[in-house]
Amino acid sequence: MNILIAPDSYKESLTSVQVSKYIKKGILNVSKKHNLTLIPLADGGEGTVNSIVSATDGEIINKKVIGPLGKKVNALFGIINNGKTAVVEMASASGLQLIPIDKRDPTITTTYGTGQLIKEALSYGIEDIIIGIGGSATNDAGVGMAQALGVKFLDKNNNDIEFGGRNLNKIKTINIKNIDPRIKDIDIKVACDVNNPLYGENGAAYVYAPQKGADSKMVKVLDENLRYFNNIVKKELDMNLNEIKGAGAAGGLGAGLIAFLNAELYNGIELILDIVEFDNYVKNVDLVITGEGMLDGQSVNGKTPVGVARRAKKYGKPVIAIVGSLGKDVHKVLNEGIDSYFPIIDKPDSLKSIMNRSKELLINTTEQIIRSINIFNE
Repeated sequence: MNILIAPDSYKESLTSVQVSKYIKKGILNVSKKHNLTLIPLADGGEGTVNSIVSATDGEIINKKVIGPLGKKVNALFGIINNGKTAVVEMASASGLQLIPIDKRDPTITTTYGTGQLIKEALSYGIEDIIIGIGGSATNDAGVGMAQALGVKFLDKNNNDIEFGGRNLNKIKTINIKNIDPRIKDIDIKVACDVNNPLYGENGAAYVYAPQKGADSKMVKVLDENLRYFNNIVKKELDMNLNEIKGAGAAGGLGAGLIAFLNAELYNGIELILDIVEFDNYVKNVDLVITGEGMLDGQSVNGKTPVGVARRAKKYGKPVIAIVGSLGKDVHKVLNEGIDSYFPIIDKPDSLKSIMNRSKELLINTTEQIIRSINIFNE
C-alpha cells in the first residue's frame, strides 16, 4: 500500500516533522511492506517554514530579532524556489510559544521581529515572500512589523509610539515615505486561516486576545484601539481595513500587511498545499494519514487535516486523521473528506503528562490503525 503522511504539528508538543516521523515509525513497527511518503505541513502557524523548506529542498536562515516582549529571540525564515522566494513565519519571531504562560499580555507585545525577518529576507534578492501569520502573541495591527521596515507612527509630540496594542490610540500621523523601497517590487502572499475583521465582536481582540493572556478589560481596550487604528489608516491612507476579510488575523497583522506592504491574504493550507505540490503526491497513493493537536468542529474553517482531506477527495483517496484530542462538534469533519479520526489519548491524564508522552502515544495509535488495516489486506 502507498501511504501519504501529511500532518500538521501538535501545538507546543510535536512539530509536523516529528509527527510525520512518529507516524512512519508506528507503521514500520507493524509492517515494512507499505511505501511511505512524508510531507509535514502547516497552515501558516508554527512550523510553516520547516514544513515548506523540507518539502521543497530549500534553505533555513537563522536570525536574532526582537521578540514579542521586546527582547532578542532566535528566529528563522526559509529560502526556496532557487532563491526566488522567502518563507517567513511570524510565530518564529512574534509567536505565543515564545512567552511563558504567566507573562502573556497582548497589550504590550509587538510584531517588530516579524518585520525584521521580512527585511532580512529582502537582502537575499528574492522576488516574492510567503508569510505565515498563525500562532501570534500580538495585537498591534502589524504596527511593530511596519516600524521595522521604516514606517513611522507618530504621537502628538511627533515621537514614535512605543510597542504594543495598548499604544495604538496614541498614533496621530502615519509616515510611510521611509519604508524599505525594496518592498514595492515584492509580491507578498499571506497564509491565513481565519476571516475575522479587524475589530468588533468577531474581531482580533474579542476572539483571540483572551487566548494570548488578555482579561476582559484588556480585550475592551485592544478592540477600541484597533477601531481607532482603522480610523487613522482611513484618514492617512484612504483605506478601510475592517472591510477586508482576515484583517483581524494575528492580532491585526493581516491588516498591517495589507495596508503597508500591499500584501494579499490567502487560505493558509490551500496556499501551502500548492507550494509543496501536494496534488502530485496524493494522486498516486492508496491512503492519506493527516492530523493535528486538536480536531473539532472549527477545523473545517481552514485547518490542515480538513484542507488535506478536501484535496485527497478530489482524487477519491481515503483519509485518516490521527490527532492529539477531539473537541466539540468534531463530527463535522466527516463531511469534509476525513473518513475516520483517532485521538492518541489512551487514558484519563493531565495535559502535561499527555504532552510528555505524545511520541509514544502517537506511535502506538498508528500501530493499532495499521494492524486494523492489515486485517483486511492480508
